[in-house]
Amino acid sequence: MKGYNPVIQDGVAFVQFAYDVGLAIGLDAAEKSVTAMTERAPIPHQRRAPKYFEFQPYPLRVTQTSGVQTIGDWRTLPAVETVVFDFGAVSVTYQIPLSGAFSSLARLSEMLYDNVTLLADSRRLVEELIKTIHPSVNRPQISSFYEDYVIFQIRAFDDHGAHARLLAEAPTMVAQVLRADEDLRSEQEVIDALSVQVSYGSDDLTLVDWVASIIFDAAADDTRAVLEFATVQLLELRHLDHQLDTALERYYDALTRSPTGPVSLFTKADDKLREIGQLQVESALLFENINNAIKLLGDQYLARLYQQAARRYHLTSWDKSIQRKLKTLESIYDKMDSAISSARLEFLEWIVIILIALELVMPFLTGKH
Repeated sequence: MKGYNPVIQDGVAFVQFAYDVGLAIGLDAAEKSVTAMTERAPIPHQRRAPKYFEFQPYPLRVTQTSGVQTIGDWRTLPAVETVVFDFGAVSVTYQIPLSGAFSSLARLSEMLYDNVTLLADSRRLVEELIKTIHPSVNRPQISSFYEDYVIFQIRAFDDHGAHARLLAEAPTMVAQVLRADEDLRSEQEVIDALSVQVSYGSDDLTLVDWVASIIFDAAADDTRAVLEFATVQLLELRHLDHQLDTALERYYDALTRSPTGPVSLFTKADDKLREIGQLQVESALLFENINNAIKLLGDQYLARLYQQAARRYHLTSWDKSIQRKLKTLESIYDKMDSAISSARLEFLEWIVIILIALELVMPFLTGKH
């Protein structure tokens, strides 16, 4: 590729796959179950950050071993980090060492997009982990939903200040890496891909996009942790939104079919109400747990990074969609409860009428009048 093309001396591609595996996970019990190396510790900070930059509660980090996966000219490391969150999510991250011309990352990024090999292997690792921690998982089930994301961390170039020159002289090349598209040429797409830029100092820069991010920084564990959590959050919001869609369709159908007969009135209808009530509580708790899992309020850089990632992933739109559906579910619950109450009242009125009628008729039937 023509133009400026610096050489990567030290870099890593972090390839993440996030899954929903259950309603909730007891991390203390899960930690006792795993035999792999575990870590329950705050995110290591490379920058000055207040003590309350932390997860609530800290996720469980498990090191699993996988076979080396071949992705074109690149190879994954055998150690795979799996992070278990208390709200029922698991994130699997592969590492691919990087070196050579920066332009080669566009091809790697394209090959990593929805990579079936890593997807199948990551799911296998999650299945193995769930078998191990099964007793600590509330309603274990690996969702068909997943989110994959790639973070390219460039720790060192052969040229000081290379990231600034790349943006100035080869923005299309950088956008191709972020969009996983070697054929990307549109000026508008390039501008949009490069629009989210966050930096802490003069020598670092993080570019955040939908498919991938690029971090130009030698030490960025905290930056990666925020981006990886945002991906997990997106996965959980998508999963919850889908669950609510399915539930609304099912319960709306139940609402339009009025209960008939005593059995239906006193059993099936009550069962539906209990289901809806339970779903409301579980969905609301999950929604709160997802959004309150990480605290970044004291670190302006990380808070800004999270806000930009949330904007890029449209997390606010997912939040509004879920809140709207929770309100709709509440409305269905109220209408169904009202319909059942009315049906019960009508049923009781008919019983009273029948008893009065029997009282009037019985003397004639027994001959005592």
